[in-house]
This record gives sequence, structure tokens and C-alpha cells, in this order.
Amino acid sequence: MYLIVIAWTYVTLMMAVAEATSPQGTVLGAIITFALYGLLPMGILVYILGTPSRKRKIKEREAAEQAAYDAEQAAARVADAGAESAASAAPDAGGKAPAAAEGGAVTAVRKEP
Repeated sequence: MYLIVIAWTYVTLMMAVAEATSPQGTVLGAIITFALYGLLPMGILVYILGTPSRKRKIKEREAAEQAAYDAEQAAARVADAGAESAASAAPDAGGKAPAAAEGGAVTAVRKEP
């Protein structure tokens, strides 16, 4: 891919030099020739041909982030399992009051007589 870019850049550079050194040409014309015939099309070509590589790098980065997240979650589960086994030795070690039965504050719903 880069061989095409280098070759076309060389061709357009030579076109620009020919434009600038021509008796009827100008430096502004040479710059416009180089930009419109060289830089713009090659920028588009490099962007289009580089898409698979960019997608591959994004997928690799996402896979690495997912693996790090999975490892973090596994470590957290192991730590939680150790804390649960220590907490199960002492019943009601949470420090909260035990739940009591609810009163009859809610009436039953039934058909009207």
C-alpha cells in the first residue's frame, strides 16, 4: 500500500515542480496541483485502505480491556467468597436488626358484598 502512496506522491511532486518552473506556471498553481492531485487523493486512499487495520487494532484493544475486566471480576469474586466464609462463621454479623413480622397495616382486597 505504501509503495503506491510513495510513487503517486513522487509523480505529483514532479507535476508541481514542472508547474512551478514552467514559464506560464506559478508557485500557487504548483501548490494547488500538489494538494489536489497528490495529497487529497492519497489521504482518501490511505484512509480507506487502512480501515481493516484500524478495526483489527480496536478489536484487540477491546479484547484486552475485556480480559482485564474479567480478571478484576474474578479477583473480586474470590475476595467476596473469602469474606462470606468468614461472615458465615458468626451469624448475624451484619450489625443490623433482624427483620420482624409486619403488622396488619395492609387490608385484604375482596369483593364488595
